[in-house]
Amino acid sequence: MGDRVPGSVVPMKPTRTDPRGALLAALACVLVGGSFTVNSTLGDYPYAGGQALRYGLACLLLIPLLGRGGLAPLRRLTARQWTRLAALAAIGMVGFNFAVLAAERTAEPAVPGVLVGCAPVLVAVLGPLTAGRRPGRAVLTGALVVAAGAFVVQGWGRTDAAGLAYSVAALAGEVGFAVVAVPLLRPLGPKLLSTAGCGVAALEALAVGLLYEGADTLRMPDTGEAAALVWQAVVVTVVGFVCWYAGIARIGAERATLFSGLIPVAAAVTAPLVGSGTYGLSQAAGSLLVGFGVVLGAGLIRRPAMMGAWQPRQRSNPSKITAGS
Repeated sequence: MGDRVPGSVVPMKPTRTDPRGALLAALACVLVGGSFTVNSTLGDYPYAGGQALRYGLACLLLIPLLGRGGLAPLRRLTARQWTRLAALAAIGMVGFNFAVLAAERTAEPAVPGVLVGCAPVLVAVLGPLTAGRRPGRAVLTGALVVAAGAFVVQGWGRTDAAGLAYSVAALAGEVGFAVVAVPLLRPLGPKLLSTAGCGVAALEALAVGLLYEGADTLRMPDTGEAAALVWQAVVVTVVGFVCWYAGIARIGAERATLFSGLIPVAAAVTAPLVGSGTYGLSQAAGSLLVGFGVVLGAGLIRRPAMMGAWQPRQRSNPSKITAGS
């Protein structure tokens, strides 16, 4: 898992049935999904400036949580690790949000939603391959079920070539947010990784904004926009990012990404609250399918408590049942 920085925090070894890790990953994804209804209030605010403010505020809020000397491991990062951190911020944070916003200009929101829902499948394959392992059968099967459930929840909407291309880019960003980060978890730990990632993402977003939007990129937000930016920074970024990377540290990237199927479920559940959608039978059926895929792929099904219950086939060497790298 990359080069370890002496004296850094080492996440606990990923396990297949760590309830706390599963809850952390689930909470992070529910927060992201619920935030989609908040994002509608930022439609007129400069994209890059909004991202710079969001990540910059989140970074400032995270620094005190690190404690005394909490930033010290950053001085021991290698150039390769700094490059990976910059790539994580560009691909999984700034790039992902830009791709979703750009996709929704010419495509219905369901299109990028469905593509992003395929992230568990790609991570279930890429995660093990980058670690020199074969993809786990249960995780891959669960990922396919989760992706199918996400499709049922959202359906498919109208799009053009540009909307589809940006949706694929959003999928790449979601995958990168997990896979690119894994080697940085050992030297930094979840809190410092979230802090450093937000700091770098704020600088990247600000640079893009100044280049393409000029001085207007940081205009004063109105009351609604300010509330949305604070929500994104505090709830989605500070709480969500730390929970996400803490979950990956405990159960691995492959199993943690299964919970991204909860993003469209949370969005569908909260949409009626603001009058931007309905929650019907198809959304309920898709939600159940997502839940089954998560339980199946995350290894949460134990030995049968009653006749006819099903459990995943156990491997002969439990020490090799890990996720991530």
